[in-house]
Amino acid sequence: MATQSLFLANPPSILLASSSIYIKGEEQWLGCLPLKRKQMHIRLSNGYRVRARSALNADSTAIEIPRQWYNLIADLSVKPPPPLHPKTCEPVKPEDLSPLFPDELIKQEATNERFIDIPDEVLDIYRLWRPTPLIRAKRLEKLLNTPARIYYKYEGVSPAGSHKPNTAVPQVFYNAQQGIKNVVTETGAGQWGSSLAFACSLFGLGCEVWQVRASYDQKPYRKLMMQTWGAKVHPSPSDITEAGRKILQMDPSSPGSLGIAISEAVEVAATNDDTKYCLGSVLNHVLLHQTVIGEECIRQMEAIGETPDLIIGCTGGGSNFAGLSFPFIREKLSGKINPVIRAVEPTACPSLTKGVYAYDFGDTAGMTPLMKMHTLGHDFIPDPIHAGGLRYHGMAPLISHVYELGFVEAVSIPQNECFQGAIQFARSEGLIPAPEPTHAIAATIREALRCRATGEPKVILMAMCGHGHFDLTSYEKYLQGDMVDLSFEEEKIKESLAKIPRVTGMS
Repeated sequence: MATQSLFLANPPSILLASSSIYIKGEEQWLGCLPLKRKQMHIRLSNGYRVRARSALNADSTAIEIPRQWYNLIADLSVKPPPPLHPKTCEPVKPEDLSPLFPDELIKQEATNERFIDIPDEVLDIYRLWRPTPLIRAKRLEKLLNTPARIYYKYEGVSPAGSHKPNTAVPQVFYNAQQGIKNVVTETGAGQWGSSLAFACSLFGLGCEVWQVRASYDQKPYRKLMMQTWGAKVHPSPSDITEAGRKILQMDPSSPGSLGIAISEAVEVAATNDDTKYCLGSVLNHVLLHQTVIGEECIRQMEAIGETPDLIIGCTGGGSNFAGLSFPFIREKLSGKINPVIRAVEPTACPSLTKGVYAYDFGDTAGMTPLMKMHTLGHDFIPDPIHAGGLRYHGMAPLISHVYELGFVEAVSIPQNECFQGAIQFARSEGLIPAPEPTHAIAATIREALRCRATGEPKVILMAMCGHGHFDLTSYEKYLQGDMVDLSFEEEKIKESLAKIPRVTGMS
């Protein structure tokens, strides 16, 4: 099996990130918390046994990879509005989605089941990097002189450097299981595209990616990363598709957008029988797969005796934010905890804080189903901020729904403040964040400084969804003083919102 050879390539003396146990000399860590030691054995997926010391207290159990994904819809008394067929405006049927997705993902998209079993083949690959560490940012706390306790769930330890493989692996698995030969997708910053390329390399599928032109130019090493894993990469808009050619005719220098790139990938999938489409965010099944983040984090926080007062995550399409927050929303609905849950978006693309809650297309060309979501209008093209993964005109329908229900709140922050926070984080904690989670870092710093002023010892939990090793040109811009705070134009949004389809008879 292809995945087995990858595991065998790792000798048993490696740093055991896949167990969240870090061994350095005589110290043992869960995240960055030294805890009591207990003898244990770790069985690697290649059959080796490695003797190590437990990173957990004697009265705690080892943190394991969740064996099920969690579906928040099952616990909502008010269900989210259904997606609609773009021509009939009737609720989408499974057969409407079959040209784009394999059967199992279509089932997951519409399911009301509370938990979905994770296939063993997917779990086996997850073990390359999961569980991911929960780390206390003690040095950042000291820098800010705050009584708050700051924790971050770090997804940058995955092979692609972000949370995206959590859904790329199962999506490719289900496509391979159905006999699909090729998958296509869009990507903004390149984290999703590289994650899908990684997953395809493990299962032997062809992978073709349309990368938003602004990010394609800003982040050449993400393109090379995708190509290293065997993917074909095109700048979007491209002259390969009808959707791309139309955009280029109107604006030959278009910086592109995720909506445009989605249109191009969907067009290719819909016109080739051996090809399916994969999406890195927004849809229910994508958010479902990402809940491994929050499920792990709940167990990790329980193991150290902490309960979050505030949970913060960046939002573009919403998968990283949903992945951390949805299991905590479940616990909140059951009355076990009561954290404030805060989404953070860029001021240049503020779909939650400035958009409208309405049915709209997920792509620019209007090829996708209509989804009830917070949107800036499907042909809104955000300014080319450095957080390319957050340049999406809409928000995941399920996140939009829970936002309308009042379970989460939202703020927007300009990119200079975000990068200022990223520099503080990097120079205290050592990790260089991707531009996307800098928004969560900036919001965390705001709250930590409030705690310094009020004396509140809040527990802040932050989603740190990826590293910024391929985003250093963004840091160069900031450090040289050349970064500009881009913001949306009111007229531009009004013009875009005027083109949202008018759907009648749906609440």
